[in-house]
Amino acid sequence: MIKNKIKKGDTVKVIAGKDKGKTGKVMQVFAEMNRLVVDGVNKSKRHLKPRRSDEKGQTVEFFMPINASNVMLLDEAGKQIRHNKRVKL
Repeated sequence: MIKNKIKKGDTVKVIAGKDKGKTGKVMQVFAEMNRLVVDGVNKSKRHLKPRRSDEKGQTVEFFMPINASNVMLLDEAGKQIRHNKRVKL
């Protein structure tokens, strides 16, 4: 397991994959799997059946985790943070 420098609440930019170029805030971090969930990135849909006869089926949209190596940490101004220069907030 690699030590992850990205924490919940940080702003990141996607540098690889289908959402390349998008920026967002980190909502959740899975350190064991080296993955994180970024708001507005890697959106997925799930179709749910109705549970009761009087309900309707629905479509739920949510964000799937992406690999931490596919994102770049940004500061408040939107510029790249170098590896050893993490700013404490």
